[in-house]
Amino acid sequence: MLITSRTDSTSSSAHDRVYRGLRSRIMHGEIEPGKALTLRGIGKEFDVSMTPAREALRRLVAEGALTLSTSGRVSTPELSNERIEELAALRSLIEVELASRALPRAHMALIERLQTINGAVAETIVRQDAVGYIRTNLEFHRTLYLRAQAPAMLAMAETVWLQLGPTMRALYGKLRRKEPPHYHRLIIAALKAGDEPGLRLAVRSDVTQGLKMLAG
Repeated sequence: MLITSRTDSTSSSAHDRVYRGLRSRIMHGEIEPGKALTLRGIGKEFDVSMTPAREALRRLVAEGALTLSTSGRVSTPELSNERIEELAALRSLIEVELASRALPRAHMALIERLQTINGAVAETIVRQDAVGYIRTNLEFHRTLYLRAQAPAMLAMAETVWLQLGPTMRALYGKLRRKEPPHYHRLIIAALKAGDEPGLRLAVRSDVTQGLKMLAG
């Protein structure tokens, strides 16, 4: 019985490692839209058997991070304009509410942390590092939203980020940014001023304007 328990624990640990590794890569745009993923390829990359690789894929398909065709092909999604607009609207609804809830708890240490992260965002732009840009940009938003103390809402936001990851990579390749997002500075200014309407507007603009450009 003890041996079985250890085997189950090992399998669960391997599945979780593969899931978290793939989830991070997809969310941060390391895998382009329409890229097929195979059990053999995942097993080789993460040095695991087919079972944890299969379970990780199933979990990511359920979250909308991957698509499963009728032929059984698993790939990152290629989003239609309508789907991009839907996810942009979701980001606006969820993240504006998270920011609003975070505002009463936005102490100076948080604001200084956001300024530091925004500096890191600027460095990724100088390096033209699209994946680094997406990672630090999401870190900026997650750091703010954690102060909302609304874990269910934050989990919903992260699910949307996950579905958008590959598409965001394509977007930032098109935009070829030269400077940090203008709206990040407005978010920080609104937090300093305790300006809730200004904060809501800045967050809404920040999370939707780029995606609207892609869908347009």
